[in-house]
Amino acid sequence: MQTIDFSPFYRSTVGFDRVFNRLDTLVGQETKTYPPYNIERTGDDAYRISIAVAGFANGDIAIETKENSLVVKGAKPAETADKAREFLHRGIAERAFELRFQLADYVEVNGASLENGLLHLQLKRELPESKKPRSIQINAGTQPTIEDKSVN
Repeated sequence: MQTIDFSPFYRSTVGFDRVFNRLDTLVGQETKTYPPYNIERTGDDAYRISIAVAGFANGDIAIETKENSLVVKGAKPAETADKAREFLHRGIAERAFELRFQLADYVEVNGASLENGLLHLQLKRELPESKKPRSIQINAGTQPTIEDKSVN
């Protein structure tokens, strides 16, 4: 695994330390492969995360957002002795999982739906009015006139 040295960027930038700290932590993380998921852009500022959660019901999945972080957790309730099943082949993994996504500023989760074994999370970036570009009108002021106050 490679390591990247961001120290030259620390010397020439101000206020980007969070970005480089986040990149440092992402480089060191192992990639999660269970459950499989897709991230797609559905519009200019709209995204959808689709997670394959075969065998999980609504009550088995928890979705939580905090600051710029999205956490999706899934866990099946433990089987009781009277409901124990004997598998001849078990190809559908129903093990607990936790997926973490780092969200950009102003990206919010708008909704979630579970259909056909896929959990769909709708995300949208909504910039506040104070962050949107705006045009500034230039006022044309009156030029002061120079009066001749000399006495002849």
